[in-house]
Amino acid sequence: MVRLGWYAIICIFLTQPLSLAVAQPPEMQTGDAVPRDVRDMYERGLKYLVSTQDPNGTWSRGGESGPGSTGLAVMAFLASGEDPNFGPYSNVIRKALRSIITAQNKDTGYIGISMYHHGFGMLALAEAYGAVDDRLLWEGSDGNKSKQRSLGEALELAVRTSITSQKKNPFHAWRYSPEARDADTSVSGAVLMGLLAARNAGIGVPDESIDQAIGYFNSMTSTSGSVGYSGGFGGFEESLARSSICTLVFAIAKRKDEKAYRSTLNYIANSLDANNNAWPEYTRYYQAQALFQGDVVAWRKWNTKTIRELKAMQQADGSFSGQMGPGIGTSMGLLALALNYRFLPIYER
Repeated sequence: MVRLGWYAIICIFLTQPLSLAVAQPPEMQTGDAVPRDVRDMYERGLKYLVSTQDPNGTWSRGGESGPGSTGLAVMAFLASGEDPNFGPYSNVIRKALRSIITAQNKDTGYIGISMYHHGFGMLALAEAYGAVDDRLLWEGSDGNKSKQRSLGEALELAVRTSITSQKKNPFHAWRYSPEARDADTSVSGAVLMGLLAARNAGIGVPDESIDQAIGYFNSMTSTSGSVGYSGGFGGFEESLARSSICTLVFAIAKRKDEKAYRSTLNYIANSLDANNNAWPEYTRYYQAQALFQGDVVAWRKWNTKTIRELKAMQQADGSFSGQMGPGIGTSMGLLALALNYRFLPIYER
């Protein structure tokens, strides 16, 4: 995905391994517990992604591409609950993961082309780690041998890049470049979620790094629950996306005792019927997770409304359109529905 796409978003807005963990009680994971409309939409969406995957494992048809957008698609496939090693999507998942790892700088660990891509790519590696068999990952691949590393190795490198970047940043957070001296809550949310997923998967992430990142989000949150975009305290125009990001990182970091968490959760729980005209697929992606983590009753109400909306929006070919193209639009649309399945470790409550 080219940087301009992520830049446009930001300007406007701003676990144990899957194969070993049961994210929710078994009765919550059976097919009967998932609404039929969700199952049908999800299957059609995944078929679209299968049919439009590039030979190199990315998705670029009619939109932007890169390791971040590829990571979102990987998570959509993993969230379906199908066996990632021998199931119907196993080859698609392996190709996509290989493309993320190949895009990673083997010396620095940076999954370019921006820290946005780095964050979503790292999150996908963390969710795949322990679920996808490394012995099968590079099977049949004729790519550059020097870039072939295991999921664990790639994830550890990505974590190292994130920590190094944070240490250089005066705000102890992140922006587009790993060398950036400023920060924003959108990019920082993507990177912090990747770090939290890596920590949940057993990769070492210093407590200091999490503490400092949470401190940044605290500093950007008002008592009303609105969250600033960049710089210091100020500029708190309404943004469901930013408030959802803040709610989510507090919840996954196990910081629900923070005042900022209660403020942002109340804000998004009381905004279920608010218009979502600015980058709706991005907002939906974070709002689903944030509500599920903080207020299941509110999430159920939101989920029912969202299923209805997405059903009306899905195209005949199974895709969901969006400002960043149908690949990202479809991945984010499916991930907004994925809490109905609850298979991804990062979706645990």
